[in-house]
Amino acid sequence: MKARREAKRGGWAGRLAAVLLVCLGLVPGCKGKEAVAERQTGPLEIVMPKEGAYLGAYVDFGDGESHVTYDGLTGFEKLVGKHLAMVGFGNFWGDQEFPRRTLDIIASYGAIPLLFWSPWDKPYDELRGPDRFSLRAILAGKWDSYIDQWADQAREYGKPIMVSWCLEMNGKWFPWSGYYYGAGKVIGHKDGKPLYAGPELVKKAFRYVVDRVRARGANNISWGFHPNHYGQPLKPWNDFSNYYPGSNYVDWLGLSVYGKMSKSEDWSSFYDVMDSAYAELCRLDPNKPVIVAEWGVGEYPGRGDKAAYFREAFADMKSRYQRVRAAVYWHERWENKDGSFSNLHVNSSPEALAAYRQAVADPYWIGVPQYRPRPARR
Repeated sequence: MKARREAKRGGWAGRLAAVLLVCLGLVPGCKGKEAVAERQTGPLEIVMPKEGAYLGAYVDFGDGESHVTYDGLTGFEKLVGKHLAMVGFGNFWGDQEFPRRTLDIIASYGAIPLLFWSPWDKPYDELRGPDRFSLRAILAGKWDSYIDQWADQAREYGKPIMVSWCLEMNGKWFPWSGYYYGAGKVIGHKDGKPLYAGPELVKKAFRYVVDRVRARGANNISWGFHPNHYGQPLKPWNDFSNYYPGSNYVDWLGLSVYGKMSKSEDWSSFYDVMDSAYAELCRLDPNKPVIVAEWGVGEYPGRGDKAAYFREAFADMKSRYQRVRAAVYWHERWENKDGSFSNLHVNSSPEALAAYRQAVADPYWIGVPQYRPRPARR
């Protein structure tokens, strides 16, 4: 998703024992008074921490967002000094495959997979509008076979998966954006409020996909609603609330929150880009956990202090935005069309890396996920 950044500004069994420890000090990043190892059987679900938040990242694996490697994960862990509890990666419909190998790598590493499942066709160029995976084609049933096969393999995989479908739908860089489906055209009213063509179609497609996956018995998926922190365009019809499919379809609320990523942008603090979006997101549901599903900032000496940005961001997520239960940093560097670089790497400078390492060393940032037996879905 490099264009988007510029455009919009050991085996499972062995790891399972580790993630079921409740500890202090014996396993980095866990909290508790004593080590208690529990052997669980049967299907599991993710436990979001009541105190603290999971540390996560998308790690720059090189070519593409789906090429996760075990060495890449362990290398990032060594770089930042803490194990990752959550790992983000892309799974695009154009590949027409369920990412079993990637999920096995993440499970072997011992993290929760955060899968960006995007109805997008190759060559994954942005700002070009709907492709063969258009929302209308999905709703017409054209891709039912693919959805069903994907869901069946997810069910057979069995372990917990967090899925962000139709992410950042309030922008105009992705082909599933409401902008491309009638945008703010009023098509009716409900409870005295206008219904807008673009958001209504996105909601309908979201519900359609979730219903179809659930109907196949893939109850190990935790679904996220994941807008960008600001809309393009900045119009009332593009507000988060107009896209929200309803709490029955959403398990967690996600947000993409980026600071300066290109030389043409102004420097903003984490508070500047997070605060109003966080408040808007939290109004959608008072109880759902909030996840900063993507966040990052570039290195621009003379324009802003990236080390200070890291310190302030982690401090704000801990003290100001207390519904945040996980944060996934976008650790990537890419070349823009003008030859400049957007360097979001945590180690883009010694000062930035030192600030990141110091921040995540706080036990508040949990490096090992916790699970519990999953109740049967009626």
